[in-house]
Amino acid sequence: MQQKMEQVQAELASRTVEASSGGGAVKIIARCDGAISSVKIDPQAINAAEVSLLEDLVLSAVNQALTEAKDVASSEMGKVTAGMSIPGLM
Repeated sequence: MQQKMEQVQAELASRTVEASSGGGAVKIIARCDGAISSVKIDPQAINAAEVSLLEDLVLSAVNQALTEAKDVASSEMGKVTAGMSIPGLM
């Protein structure tokens, strides 16, 4: 089972999810191992007078991407552990 878990973890490190906010003004790509791999911001979303709005859009998209990545990782690891409760795994 440990070997299978290591294999799934390696696969999760290469699997990605995408999230966006502001109607696509901010797009985030996260790997399913919990790392952010890409941040794209539409140049039209950049307005010096509304920096806090852009910050909120980025934060929202990052949190959404990380939540989706965690959900995918938990689902995949759950398949390996078959419902066993392993502390600290995910």
